[in-house]
Amino acid sequence: MEAHLNPESRAEMTDNTAPITQDVLTIPRKLPGGPVNLVGLTRDALRDLLIENGTPEKQAKMRVGQIWQWIYQWGVRDFHAMTNLAKTYRAELAEKFVIETPEMVDKQISADGTRKYLVRIAGGHEVEVVYIPEETRGTLCISSQVGCTLTCSFCHTGTQKLVRNLTAGEIVGQIMMARDDLGEWPEPGTRKDETRLLSNIVLMGMGEPLYNFDNVRDAMKIAMDGEGISLSRRRITLSTSGVVPEIAKTAEEIGCLLAVSFHATTDAVRDKLVPINKKWNIETLLGALREYPRLSNSERITFEYVMLKDVNDSDADARRLVQLIKGIPAKINLIPFNEWPGAPHERSDWERIEKFADIIYKAGYASPIRTPRGEDIMAACGQLKSATERARKSRAQIEAETRS
Repeated sequence: MEAHLNPESRAEMTDNTAPITQDVLTIPRKLPGGPVNLVGLTRDALRDLLIENGTPEKQAKMRVGQIWQWIYQWGVRDFHAMTNLAKTYRAELAEKFVIETPEMVDKQISADGTRKYLVRIAGGHEVEVVYIPEETRGTLCISSQVGCTLTCSFCHTGTQKLVRNLTAGEIVGQIMMARDDLGEWPEPGTRKDETRLLSNIVLMGMGEPLYNFDNVRDAMKIAMDGEGISLSRRRITLSTSGVVPEIAKTAEEIGCLLAVSFHATTDAVRDKLVPINKKWNIETLLGALREYPRLSNSERITFEYVMLKDVNDSDADARRLVQLIKGIPAKINLIPFNEWPGAPHERSDWERIEKFADIIYKAGYASPIRTPRGEDIMAACGQLKSATERARKSRAQIEAETRS
């Protein structure tokens, strides 16, 4: 069931640079006559809900802690398995509430071990989630919106129209679903195992996280909670295209690491590659970024820079980039462009990428070249787009969209 959209909200959907309010395009947590899903509720919201449904106020804090641990530390979805709660109380919970995560409808595994999940959420909509295993960590790339409003020219997701924001439950539910698939929930009552297959989260999937700030914040606070999934804030990276008004809020209310989809060194080029630049240009964006490490107590900001042949990959671009970020503790991730059917750009030649990286490195900045992962299953950076949406469009339609 979709929330009602007022005329102002509909106008925001068609304006690629307009912010989306926190309540628009989301769905009610409780469908008429149905039970409430507890996944995604903050501790305070869960406490209020339990009291509202008959839990004595004096017991509510304890009950929240018990239920929280069962859901987020042990991964239990059945109230009847919560053995430190009285049987009658478990029955009451099961009658009024559910513990539900997004449905995995498809899984593809790349030759390099990358896993791409197609996930169905309420309303039948779909998003994609990617798990990337590495020697020292396992990173889950999660989505924050169905589709995207930004239309960045190099990004496959940008050719899919925005449908709606994900709820906090649908965001943290992606983490829970991946842990299900990896078999990573510990047995109830056992000690925590700090050796994790899923050790890092990146908000780099479908959508612009800062256009869904409240739900992203609540989901990440659940992921960071020490009595649950318990991921350090330094293990979570939020990637934004440059929603300037929300950057300081991210530092203060989430405190995770920040990555910025930068991709150009002049406003003329960035206006075309990342249209949000027309609203908040490079100078304005960098002003907000200079404050972030201090506000969030983060070590540095990651600048993401996709390498596009003859567009943004010259020696002059590399030198301008170094000058622009001067004074900001930073790392520059160079991303070889991951091509997709109908893409309007080409990947820079490898020698050109290495020369670009060398200029940045000699200026004193880390400049790793990201190894493309999962390209054979369209799981690489910038390639995410739901299978349903892809199936509805022919190559010619996709090409027409990218030219418009």
